[in-house]
Amino acid sequence: MWKAVLREVRAHKARLAMTMLAVLLGTAFVSGTLVFTDTISAAYRGSAEQSFTGVDVQLRAARSQAGHDTARLIDERLLTQARALPGVASASGLVAGFAALAGKDGEMVGDGWATRGTNSDGRHPFAEGRAPQAAGEIAIDARTAERTGYAVGDTVRLSVSGPVLDQRVTGIFRTDDGNVAAGGTLTLFDTATAQALFAEPARYNQIELTARPGVSAEELRRQAQTIAPPGIEAVTAAQLATEQADGNAQSVKTLAPVLLACAGIALFVGGFLIVNTFTMLVASRTRQLALLRAVGASRGQVTRSVLAEAAVVGFVATAAGLATGVLVGAGVPALLAATGDTVPEGAIVVSPATVLIVMALGVGVTLCAAWLPARRAATVPPVAAMSAVHAPATARSLVVRNIAGGFLAAAGAALVVAATAVDSEGLLALGGFLLAIGVIVLTPLLSRVLIAAARPVLRRFGVVGLLAGQNAVRNPRRTAATASALTIGLTLITALTVTAASADKAIDKLAGEGFVRADYYVSMANAGPLAAQTEKTLSDLDGVVAVSPRREIPARVAGGEQIVVGFRTAQLDKLLDIDFTQGGFAPGQTVIVDQETADARGWRLGDTVDVTWPDGAGGELTLSGFYTSAFDDGFKTDLSVMDPHLDRPTAPEILVATRGGASEATEVALRAALGNSPAIRVQDRQEVADGITGSVGLVLNLLYGMLALAVVVAVLGVVNTLAMSVHERAKEIALLRAVGLDRRRVKRMVRLESLVIALFGGVLGVGLGTFLGWGIGELVASIGIDTWTLVLPWGRLALFLATAGLVGVLAALWPARRAARTDMLAAINAE
Repeated sequence: MWKAVLREVRAHKARLAMTMLAVLLGTAFVSGTLVFTDTISAAYRGSAEQSFTGVDVQLRAARSQAGHDTARLIDERLLTQARALPGVASASGLVAGFAALAGKDGEMVGDGWATRGTNSDGRHPFAEGRAPQAAGEIAIDARTAERTGYAVGDTVRLSVSGPVLDQRVTGIFRTDDGNVAAGGTLTLFDTATAQALFAEPARYNQIELTARPGVSAEELRRQAQTIAPPGIEAVTAAQLATEQADGNAQSVKTLAPVLLACAGIALFVGGFLIVNTFTMLVASRTRQLALLRAVGASRGQVTRSVLAEAAVVGFVATAAGLATGVLVGAGVPALLAATGDTVPEGAIVVSPATVLIVMALGVGVTLCAAWLPARRAATVPPVAAMSAVHAPATARSLVVRNIAGGFLAAAGAALVVAATAVDSEGLLALGGFLLAIGVIVLTPLLSRVLIAAARPVLRRFGVVGLLAGQNAVRNPRRTAATASALTIGLTLITALTVTAASADKAIDKLAGEGFVRADYYVSMANAGPLAAQTEKTLSDLDGVVAVSPRREIPARVAGGEQIVVGFRTAQLDKLLDIDFTQGGFAPGQTVIVDQETADARGWRLGDTVDVTWPDGAGGELTLSGFYTSAFDDGFKTDLSVMDPHLDRPTAPEILVATRGGASEATEVALRAALGNSPAIRVQDRQEVADGITGSVGLVLNLLYGMLALAVVVAVLGVVNTLAMSVHERAKEIALLRAVGLDRRRVKRMVRLESLVIALFGGVLGVGLGTFLGWGIGELVASIGIDTWTLVLPWGRLALFLATAGLVGVLAALWPARRAARTDMLAAINAE
């Protein structure tokens, strides 16, 4: 049996080449993503572990379950207590925070989230110069010195959540800090200066502890936790390394599921190609399979022989895809480094799990796609050996298929509509999936209808046009499988495009007509806290009529973890347009909450809720108002309520209203007042909106690139289908040539057939994607985003259809050339 299987594979290797290429592309995408993710994660993990060499436990501000920092500071008393613990060999206070170092071009060096400053405590070996000893002195890491060209003695510009500081470089040190390896910078200050910049005099952000010999890190952590006040926690170095590695690799880990999903779509699309290939191979071997049955082969043996061929094809293609993916995954870090993105060095990681997942996925998809053709092969009766062609599928099977497809499509469409009414993302996803499957199942029926509608256009091409239309619907199942591959890719791309265009419009409306009245948003480049004096600096400017920080801290409200947002409520009517349904802001220990939360909890105006602040203090807040907002729900109070519970009040952003609105002169004045700091962003409402839409566009372009793989596989499917169709119709083409159809018109006939099939898939994809984009938009609008309206980007939709047509034309080049070169006499005389 295996000899026969291998012989068949070798005999049809040209026909199987496209199938193998489709599987190779999909599995290469999967393996490349997994290898790259594992490699980067391992590199960041190793780099992070080096960052905490010599540290066993750290005392720091506690993190809430959602990961929010309580921003508590540590005083000298706790440092003294830590040094007295029985398991401590040494303890040192650490002060750290955001420090934006400007390059010689005035722009910030490194990524904002990894651009850090800390106090010099002897932990870092110096390559040149010495450690900073007084205010105005800093030391920079060797990687940053190499990138910027700074040397000992240079004066550099630096910003720490406030105006720019001019600092002199006294030394260049070496470090294995994971943030530096990830593309950030590390700047050292003397301890007193660092405390003034990042904390308060004689106070620290963390305490780092080293254990005595024989004392485990966990035991030391338990000892340290006994002296920790409210809002302070003890964590091991292993946990710190994990947090830093996960944080640095977060963007890669977030992207990995998207890449894998796109690879899965490509493999799914490749499944249609595999089904087509094996269906046509089985059809071409009808007599051979019937003879096998006639000489005693069972149905199971025939089925297994076809599945064995698929297994060989899947294994070879998947092995090649795995190897290709490993090469791609290994090359991406080098590519990132070449483009200026810094990633830590590390060995290539190819885990056994990656190999097993890729092999199982590639071979499994191939076997699943080949199962139906294999089952059909087993049904070939021995009597078929007496004739040249096995009986085609009955009309009854198409009727059953159409009924099932109609039911699935109707159910899916109904669920999509229902999801917009009940605000259910899960229902929308299920409805979209069922609708797509239903349309795919209905494609043979739809192909006859839509291609028939194109006959008036095809008639303009004369006889070849009519022949092309007839050929396109001659085998509706084959046409359906070929077009469905393109339909899937264009459905996803169209749905993304419609959603993104609608989102852009909604954001623009929000910027101009939404609940925000402030003219400017002032924030840090790393999204971190602004210095406390920033608000006063802005308030003192001529032309500024209202300023308020937006401060948020974690607390326990009504027994649950909650972020409480604080504003200077006396000026808030000039900065925000809050839509109150009841009440409003009131002086004293009061809070407002969104109407949805109030309804869910059964709260009424005047009710009180218990609150526990980060410093451990408790109290009660009175509900003074309820409001509606789709963008900023939750608990809001006045700064005077929360600030007494904070060691160092800061804010991630400040809202500014100016006399006369936003203007270039006003923006220049705001930036100048803040020292033209490279770390501080001053954005008007339109710039904020553009930033959001720019991010949406970046993600959309990335997804376009990923989904392009599915379109490539679809192209391979069209090429494969046409090539096999030409082979099957060799005698028919030869007869057409014999009665006067020249080579040029034969090529045109095949190209038109390909164009019709591709446009059919494109029309289905664009139509289905538009409907799903409408469903997504209705769901978004139903949750309270009143500015959301459906936008159909007609230009891009037309471009997608034109692309589908181009796919059809390009895919037909080789099959058309092959058809035109058909040997008339050999084809007519062939059995």
